[in-house]
Amino acid sequence: MDTVKIAVIGLGYVGLPLARLFSTKYTTIGFDMNRARVDALMAGHDATLEVSDDLLQLAIANGFKCTADIEDIRDCNFYVVAVPTPVDKNHNPDLTPLYGASTTVGKVISKGDIVVYESTVYPGVTEDECIPVVEKVSGLRFNIDFFAGYSPERINPGDKLHTVEKIKKVTSGSTPEIGKKVNEVYASVITAGTHLAPTIKVAEAAKVIENSQRDINIAFVNELSKIFTRMGIDTQDVLEAASTKWNFLPFKPGLVGGHCIGVDPYYLAQCAQTFGYNPEIILAGRRMNDGMGEYVANQVVKLMLKKGIQVLNSNILILGFTFKENCPDVRNTKVIDIYKTLQQYNVKITVYDPWADINIVKDEYDITITNLIPERNFDAIILAVSHDDFFELNLQSLLMSHSVVYDVKGVLMEYSARL
Repeated sequence: MDTVKIAVIGLGYVGLPLARLFSTKYTTIGFDMNRARVDALMAGHDATLEVSDDLLQLAIANGFKCTADIEDIRDCNFYVVAVPTPVDKNHNPDLTPLYGASTTVGKVISKGDIVVYESTVYPGVTEDECIPVVEKVSGLRFNIDFFAGYSPERINPGDKLHTVEKIKKVTSGSTPEIGKKVNEVYASVITAGTHLAPTIKVAEAAKVIENSQRDINIAFVNELSKIFTRMGIDTQDVLEAASTKWNFLPFKPGLVGGHCIGVDPYYLAQCAQTFGYNPEIILAGRRMNDGMGEYVANQVVKLMLKKGIQVLNSNILILGFTFKENCPDVRNTKVIDIYKTLQQYNVKITVYDPWADINIVKDEYDITITNLIPERNFDAIILAVSHDDFFELNLQSLLMSHSVVYDVKGVLMEYSARL
């Protein structure tokens, strides 16, 4: 494999930035089965906003290509799989996208080629689940005719500071020699450097614990917020005081959604259970964080009642619907839990989010939101996502004299009702 020609399969939040980066050094083709997505990218616009129009158009001008035609990637020799790894309604890992991508690779892979997986999985998925699919479809033998690697994605959606090339990359290969080759390819474009793990399973495990660790830490401060609320103590004040110690971890309470932190721990948990171990701390953290949307909604209703506000048919405004600030990603957003819980009280809910695509929200969650600032007053306002746009809002114009303002993110310091 003297000349590296790369195909990146899956052009979402992870795949597109990586493919664009690879294209600065190698002939690179991005493949996605969503033809509308491909057409939009080739027209020079990324709806996820992970790659700016200028960078994308420059890459295309320099030969980068996106396609939905599998024949366009047949002569590549370094395949990178970057597809989602969701969970089903019972929180069990859903490997369907990985099986589909592996089938695609199997149709085009040739002798001597390498396939690298970036999707977050539990240890063993690459070699035990994905590679057998490639073998079956291609008729080639693993580690004889073709090889594999695993280099977990570390993209932080919406983060313009920690972009893909600025985040140190863990790499691995199915043999020591392949590990070195995979590492060399990534090291040639990742300015932050790389870390070559000894095995694929080690790299898989390293990735899945990253978000599990963060999930548990957030669950801890979420539990603290519940305790201190009952005690009449401001959680933000407590955390500010505690953070004066040099080794205190600065986590804040809040909603834990998105496609990583709210999902990855379930992959690790299921893997542990197959080995006969019940991961108590991991699952306890998940239960805590999964229940925060309902908790917020109930706290708002309690505050309304304390103020003598009639809850039935009241008007409540939720600011933000995406899973994090300044990002259009609505996957696994926990704001929907606030919405659904409030619905049980028969209130009138308005969701305002200038970042979220109203059509995607309608399709995925069957609710209607608005991108326009509401022109009315509300009995309660919930700041669920701290988009920069909200700091420019004149909240006073949206409030009544008795209104409740609940600040999930702890950024509206002039209001007392905070998580």
